[in-house]
Amino acid sequence: MNRLIAFAAFTLCLLTSSTVFAAQRTVTLTVKNMFCAACPQTVKASLEAVPGVTKVAVSYKDKTATVTYDDAKADVKALTAATTNAGYPSAPRG
Repeated sequence: MNRLIAFAAFTLCLLTSSTVFAAQRTVTLTVKNMFCAACPQTVKASLEAVPGVTKVAVSYKDKTATVTYDDAKADVKALTAATTNAGYPSAPRG
């Protein structure tokens, strides 16, 4: 009986371990096609719609978007896809 409980507890820990190792990450993306002052709002909205994104700052002047996200829920590929789908292709900066 104790072995069964220990096995169940171990299994539960393994299933939830991805959230234990999750971390907040920040990436700066270079964003193309931002030609007017309204463009950053569209870029920001597209990034905020990605699950796991907690903070977005878009600079029209620098043509960048700095994004903070939970790496267990989002990744750079999802972020660049979101901006690209909105008409603003992006890539991680430098």
